[in-house]
Amino acid sequence: MPHPGTPALLSAALTAAARGWPVHPLRSGAKSPALHGEHTCHRTGDCATGHRKWEQRATCDRQHIQRAWSASPFNIGIATGPANLVVIDLDVPKGKGSSDAPCGAANFLALCERAGQPYPVTYTVRTPSDGHHLYFTAPPGTRLTNTASRLADLVDTRAWGGYVVAAGSIVDGLAYEVTDTAPVAELPAWLLDALLPAPTASTPPTIAQPRDATRLARVALEREQAAITAAPQGAREATLFAAARSMGRFVAWGDIDRHEVEEAFQAAGEAAGLKAYECRSTLRSALNWSIRTARPRQTA
Repeated sequence: MPHPGTPALLSAALTAAARGWPVHPLRSGAKSPALHGEHTCHRTGDCATGHRKWEQRATCDRQHIQRAWSASPFNIGIATGPANLVVIDLDVPKGKGSSDAPCGAANFLALCERAGQPYPVTYTVRTPSDGHHLYFTAPPGTRLTNTASRLADLVDTRAWGGYVVAAGSIVDGLAYEVTDTAPVAELPAWLLDALLPAPTASTPPTIAQPRDATRLARVALEREQAAITAAPQGAREATLFAAARSMGRFVAWGDIDRHEVEEAFQAAGEAAGLKAYECRSTLRSALNWSIRTARPRQTA
C-alpha cells in the first residue's frame, strides 16, 4: 500500500524529470539526501563499481523514479549541475520574526537596481520559509559551483555540487510551491560575471608591462580610493563602480594584482558607509566587465 502523500510526491518527481532535471530522493519531510553515505555503502546495486553520491545517482529515468517514490514519501532533490541549472536561493533571516528584517529577496532586488538591470523573470519556487528559488539555465561552456552570499547577504546559488528541493516537496507541513510558471531563463550575463571565479594571479598578462607601469597603477589606485572614501551619501555605490571599472584595465595589463584593488576598494567602500556585501558584488561585477573588455595598452 502506498504511503500517504506518495502519489503527489511521485508526480512532482516525474514532473521535474520530464523537464530534464535529474532528481534524487530526500528524507521524508526534510531537505537532506535519503541515499546512503560512503561509510555505509555496501558496494551493491547502483554502487556495485564504487560508491556513487547523490549527484551521480540523480536520474530522469521514469521507471527508476517510480520504484523509489512508490516505496516511500520522499521529498525531491534536483541535482542542479547535471540539470544544467543555476538556482539563486533568496533566503530569509533565521531567528528573526520581524517582517522588516532584510531578506534575500530585498537584497537581490537592490543588487539588480545597483547594476541597472531588471529583476529577472523566470521559473520561481517559493519555499516553506517564504524564501524563493529563481531557476536559470547555465550559459554554454560554463561550470559554476555553489556560492554563499557572494552576490549579497542571504543570496546563495546552487549549481554543480549542489541541489535544490523541488516544487511539491513538503517540509514542516508546508509545500514548496511554483509562484511563477515562466520558462526557465538563461542566467543573465551580469550575474554570470558576478559568479565567475576571479582570474588567478598565475594568468599571464596579454601585454608586456612597461618599466613604470606599477607606479602608475598605484597612483591611480590611491586616487580612486580617495574618491570612494570622500564620496557623498547617494553617490558612494556609483563612485565605487566607476573606480573599479577604471582600475580593471590595469589589472588586465598586469600592472597590479586584482586582489590588491579589491582589498583597497572594499576597505574604502566600507569606510564610506557601504555594506560589505554591497562592496563585494559591485567590485566583482565592475572588475569582471572591465578586465574582459580592456583595450590593449597602446590603443587605450
